Amino acid sequence: MEYISTRGGTGAVDFEGALFSGYAPDGGLFMPSCIPLLDRATLQQWSRLSYPELVKEICYLFVKPELIPRSTLSDLIDRAFSKFRHKDVVHLSRLKGGLNVLELWHGVTYAFKDLSLSCTGQFLQYFLEKKQKHITVLVGTSGDTGSSAIESVRGQKNVDIFVLLPKGLCTQIQELQMTTVIEDNVHVFVGWHYFHGNSDEIDEPIKELFADVDFARRNNLMSLNSVNWSRIMVQIAHYFYAYFQCASTLDSTPLPVVEIVVPTGGGGNVTAGCIAQKMGLPIQLVAAVNSNDIIHRTVKDGDFSLSGCVKATLASAMDIQVSETLRSCSASDEDIVQAMQRCWEENHYLLCPHSAVAAHYHYSHLDSCASGTPRCCLAPASAAKFQDAVLRAGLVPEIPPEITALKAMETRSTVLQRGEDWAQVLRDHITAVEQWWGKRGAGLPPPGLQGVNGQA
Repeated sequence: MEYISTRGGTGAVDFEGALFSGYAPDGGLFMPSCIPLLDRATLQQWSRLSYPELVKEICYLFVKPELIPRSTLSDLIDRAFSKFRHKDVVHLSRLKGGLNVLELWHGVTYAFKDLSLSCTGQFLQYFLEKKQKHITVLVGTSGDTGSSAIESVRGQKNVDIFVLLPKGLCTQIQELQMTTVIEDNVHVFVGWHYFHGNSDEIDEPIKELFADVDFARRNNLMSLNSVNWSRIMVQIAHYFYAYFQCASTLDSTPLPVVEIVVPTGGGGNVTAGCIAQKMGLPIQLVAAVNSNDIIHRTVKDGDFSLSGCVKATLASAMDIQVSETLRSCSASDEDIVQAMQRCWEENHYLLCPHSAVAAHYHYSHLDSCASGTPRCCLAPASAAKFQDAVLRAGLVPEIPPEITALKAMETRSTVLQRGEDWAQVLRDHITAVEQWWGKRGAGLPPPGLQGVNGQA
């Protein structure tokens, strides 16, 4: 299996090359040169597998055993899922009215990104230990990516991670999950209103650094955002697991179709669904977005134009317009609140606002569900991370002790003020870390870039 750029301007790479590259040198994304097509017998066999076993089978298709032997790959995936709270890693809740909710949030940070990033962190460490190499991970986040990425590499000796988040546009819990990680290899930057204070603009200084090819190469820069193929690869398993949980039978001809509703921000997760379709999985995808509806407009009207600005919504991790990605829907904040309320009234089940975007689609299309096509709504995060949204819906948050404890923990971050050259600040800090790593044999302490119990 080789990987080629979506822009066609660079040579093919293997899985290791795609893993460490993020963006291709020509600015495109690395995707498989071919998509394996599964036959009915394989689907029937896979239908009996657990979620971790499905992840393994999918990874076997896309990672050559010469790069990672199968037994080693299996061990890495087991290690990645060892800290998940649910014994099945993911769980399907079957609610009233045909509402099936696939809970993808049983990882350390209570978000679906733990699934792919925990595996990706293991893959990175495998290659880095073999080659005694150091990398710098650079991540922009509108919510959950930053904390999941941090957890995937925290404490790893061969990785430093730099995370940039927009102040006030993540929830307090999301921010604390990043700023309370006190590790030498974790560097969190809080951006105060770069231009208009929205999460799309957080990506601008990061793109600038990746566009500086010499700097990126010299500092072994890579991304763990949704552009990274490894994340998409692991997320393919969501769709197979959802299908096997919801399909009534795999003995009919043709196989039954299952509709999967995907809360969509940047488009990485729904891209994994598109690949699952191409692998022969009979699913109908629905990209469910909030008021930042560029994907909905693209699917519905062919309109891929930006609106005036990114709107701050209850589903903050989806407050994105610039996306790489189908039937679609758009939900307003009022729609989100109503879906959360209805789900609680009918099931005593709390939805996060992102999951509620998918539930809004379900409640708006009960007729098609009643016609016999099963539907599965992906739940990307726990409602516990979005207490303000739960309260706005007139409901009572259910807060796990791990999240409650965050408010009493030490914090560490570096503030980036409006008017500063954020790209240059990041460049200077990354250079300092890389220089220290190169001299680590001299016994020097890590560079003191950030202050504990507050902001540097």
